[in-house]
Amino acid sequence: MPVSVFDMQSLQHLWSTDELRAIFSEENRIQKWLDFEAALAAAQAELGIIPAAAAKEIGEQAKVANIDITQMSAEIRRIKHSLVPALKQVQARCTKENGEWLHFGATTQDVVDTGVALQLKEVHAVILRDLKAVGLELARLSAAHRDTPMVGRTHGVQALPITFGHKCAIWLDEVGRHQSRLKECEARVLVGMVAGAVGSQASLGEQAEEIERRTLTKLGLGTPAISWAPSRDRFTEYAFLLAMIGATLSKIGNELFNMQRNEFSEVEEAFSEGKLGSSTMPHKRNPTSAENLAGLCRPLRYNAALMLEGMVQESERDGIAWKMEWKALPECCLIAGAMLFQAKNLLAGLRVNAPGMAKNLDRMHGYLLSERVMLELSARVGKQTAHEWIYEASMHGITHQLSFADAMRGHSHLAELLGDDEINRLTDPAGYLGKCAAAVDRVVKQQAGWLGH
Repeated sequence: MPVSVFDMQSLQHLWSTDELRAIFSEENRIQKWLDFEAALAAAQAELGIIPAAAAKEIGEQAKVANIDITQMSAEIRRIKHSLVPALKQVQARCTKENGEWLHFGATTQDVVDTGVALQLKEVHAVILRDLKAVGLELARLSAAHRDTPMVGRTHGVQALPITFGHKCAIWLDEVGRHQSRLKECEARVLVGMVAGAVGSQASLGEQAEEIERRTLTKLGLGTPAISWAPSRDRFTEYAFLLAMIGATLSKIGNELFNMQRNEFSEVEEAFSEGKLGSSTMPHKRNPTSAENLAGLCRPLRYNAALMLEGMVQESERDGIAWKMEWKALPECCLIAGAMLFQAKNLLAGLRVNAPGMAKNLDRMHGYLLSERVMLELSARVGKQTAHEWIYEASMHGITHQLSFADAMRGHSHLAELLGDDEINRLTDPAGYLGKCAAAVDRVVKQQAGWLGH
């Protein structure tokens, strides 16, 4: 009986993807434990610590298909231990002699934490792939709308003209930094552990370091310098990187949500046949993709904060903080993955309304270009004087509902300095886009390497 948004058939597509749910399924979680046990046994056999026959049989039986999860779960509740019941089932499938060597010298947290690292390795590949897909869409929009003028807004109100390509290029530049962070964190995050009960490796004997190195190499993970059982910064770092990516995507979603307001009508997300906006208002075409993208980051951020709490550990390790990760980290990954998937689709289907953008550029009747006029006049009368005159004309014009051009014509000093042709030139938004186009070109070129185009 599903009780979570990640499991409900009607809601799970909004919060996760099939691919990531499979990575964090109970079956895959258990399989990662068994992968650890098989790799450990193989490493120990290579070093002559356990019989080769035992390692071979352990490897053959360490398959989740051999685990009765219902029985395992019942036994977990009975004995109050999360790993031993699964190990008992593997042991039972081996001969008595070989089964005795299962889990030799390891401790539960070695298995579980390394299992999570293996899950993160799979997640990481998905996150990098889908971040690239988002980057490609942003690069496409940046280039396509390099010269599409629109209103730039600060503090929620109109400020100066920009281009839509410039807005997208800023997002692309930010996404590119996230990609760099993800690659840089691999050596710190994708690391396993074979440290024993208190991290001393006493149970692993004189060849402990080599056992750990070989075991983790077989699993494709890095080897730590020392136990990290009480040091939860590795997984916390990844959760916070996902939260940062989520915050960027949330910003994009929120921006596109607002740009779809009827009063703006600057963009529209793809409309599919049958998409319904309201149960009572048949005309509505709601920005559901943008608003879902904007909202998902909130639980992602709070789960990342919970991971931060997990860094406060007792002594050499404890289950108080550790077990919180079992909830928070998978949810961080599921939500971040859903956001990337949804962002890619939103951007791919986005319809840019250039005429709507042009209409909004004239919504303030020319006052959007006050800075340009002021700077143009500064060379003639000085910046402070020009600012004072433009301010006087603007305040009078706005109060009396005049266009900026008419307000300047009605100001005695400005009327003497500016003719109609110059006023028209100076109040044309397309003539005051600064280095928007050059910045777009620069960002698209800089990001081309990791995007592969």
